[in-house]
Amino acid sequence: MQEKSKITNARYLQIAIDIASKIADGQYRVGDKIFARSHIASQYGVSSETARRALCVLSDLNIVDITKGSGVIILSLEKAVDFRNQYRDYDTVDQLRVEILTGLKRQTEEMEEVSKNIARLMDKTKRLHSVNPLVPYEIEITSHTPYLNKASSDINFWHNTQSTIVGIKRKDVLIISPGPYAIFQEGDIFYCIGDDASYERVRNFLYPPISGETD
Repeated sequence: MQEKSKITNARYLQIAIDIASKIADGQYRVGDKIFARSHIASQYGVSSETARRALCVLSDLNIVDITKGSGVIILSLEKAVDFRNQYRDYDTVDQLRVEILTGLKRQTEEMEEVSKNIARLMDKTKRLHSVNPLVPYEIEITSHTPYLNKASSDINFWHNTQSTIVGIKRKDVLIISPGPYAIFQEGDIFYCIGDDASYERVRNFLYPPISGETD
């Protein structure tokens, strides 16, 4: 029997979601000063850089304020709740998508299971259309992109493509909502959402035509 693909959020994102959940649940209140980066790194058993990334995510979303010498201050309960709920919604659909991809690999023996999963995915997708009518598409990262091993934030991916990265398939692991620190590694499959022209913009940005080259 084939092993199912693992599904996980990036570690720094897991920490950001956990802190946001604690704010949403009232363990931290607006105006409270929470632990310094070094304490968060120790608490979650991660490096100082991972803790820094987690806090940067919360700061970028205006959930907390990071001021040198003043620590980390809670700014918004509402934005913490929205952030936590966003990942709950994505997890439901993305878990179903992974089940479908796994089922397709063994479709000869388990076609009935695949059909049921497709029906479930369609149902969930229709429900989410009222919130977000954009359907994710995928693009493979090869050695031909000039942005290999660079982070999406470093190359201003969203500003250049108006597309949002919602997942990365890296070998047998699916990373959900990797955020602005997603690294473009050879062999990755990136899942993005955007408008009707989004795929073309992403394709042309990641693989710009060589001077003098024509289609």
